[in-house]
Amino acid sequence: MNRFIRTILVAVVVALLAVPALADTLKVGVQAPITGSYANEGQGIENGVRLLAEQINAKGGVMGKKIEVIACDDQGTAMAAAICAKDLVNKGVSMVIGSYTSTCAEAAQKTYFNAGVLQTSDGTADSLTEKGYWTFLRNSFPNSAEAEFVANYLVKVKKYKRIVVISDFSTYADGLANATQAAIKKLGGKVVSRDKIKADSQNFTPVLTNIKSKNPDAIFFAGYYSDGGQLRAQQKALGIKADFYGGDANDNPDFVKLAGSAAQGAFIINVPSPDVLPYDIAKTFIADYQKKYGEMPPSIWGLMNIDGMRAIIHAMEQNKSFDTKKAADYLHNMKKPLPGITGPITFAKDGNRNGGAYVVKRIKADGTYANEYVQ
Repeated sequence: MNRFIRTILVAVVVALLAVPALADTLKVGVQAPITGSYANEGQGIENGVRLLAEQINAKGGVMGKKIEVIACDDQGTAMAAAICAKDLVNKGVSMVIGSYTSTCAEAAQKTYFNAGVLQTSDGTADSLTEKGYWTFLRNSFPNSAEAEFVANYLVKVKKYKRIVVISDFSTYADGLANATQAAIKKLGGKVVSRDKIKADSQNFTPVLTNIKSKNPDAIFFAGYYSDGGQLRAQQKALGIKADFYGGDANDNPDFVKLAGSAAQGAFIINVPSPDVLPYDIAKTFIADYQKKYGEMPPSIWGLMNIDGMRAIIHAMEQNKSFDTKKAADYLHNMKKPLPGITGPITFAKDGNRNGGAYVVKRIKADGTYANEYVQ
């Protein structure tokens, strides 16, 4: 037997031996910032995925296959996210849950699309669903929806006359801030300053000093909680009396920790959290999460990612197939909503999740929230 034929036979045998291993499990990837500035959220996503996988496996798995969870830490950076995408694809995942940030979700999108791997993320940047990737499903709601709510609340409900809009330079924050600024202007409101901060820089005094000179009556921050808490604390320290509103990515317990006593009186805008929604599935999953991990989920974002995972598995079971294209087609054309932890789940043709209600929450002296306004 010559060397060429021997090489071919060895390759065939290796390939055949690999087939049963691939067929044994349904591989679910987690791409999230497990370390870094957003580790609190990333760990919440991974914990939630592992809990759901454990619960499904205890009932026999997905059509006889046990779920195998493979996590990759994208550290909240685009470069690490791109590496994670290649790594998870090479490991044979059928779906990827994450990432937490729009920047990281976007950096991985094309790799998952080229491989036919489904990706569901809470990333809210409008650009995520504008590329036509059938593999991408947004399990939250787009920036444009939040921007319209924020603008209406600040201009029409609260009637602020001088509004400041701040973001960092990330895809999510910059997109939300720009959309909010445009929506405010459309309603006849006045944005007296549109500012940007460098994420994780910690010292926001120069930007805030400039803002103070504008004498605003409201500040809307479209960035993440890791900066939002410090921004609020420094705002108060500088004597800027404007009401502070943090966008949805500020809805995290660490915002209050970072802001300290200055957190009191600040407002957070987000979709309603599951603990105030009338869904039994939310109450059950949160109780199970607390029992397993000894704490509440960090925020609603991890739970939205879990709903994305549940939706993909539901589609596979309805199709009686693990084919990712068939699952995507099913989800893009759902006739009946899937009951979710975060509410009924259906998707539009472009992969956006349908629906979306928002709430304004005021932070009390003890760090808990009081609902100020719901729509």
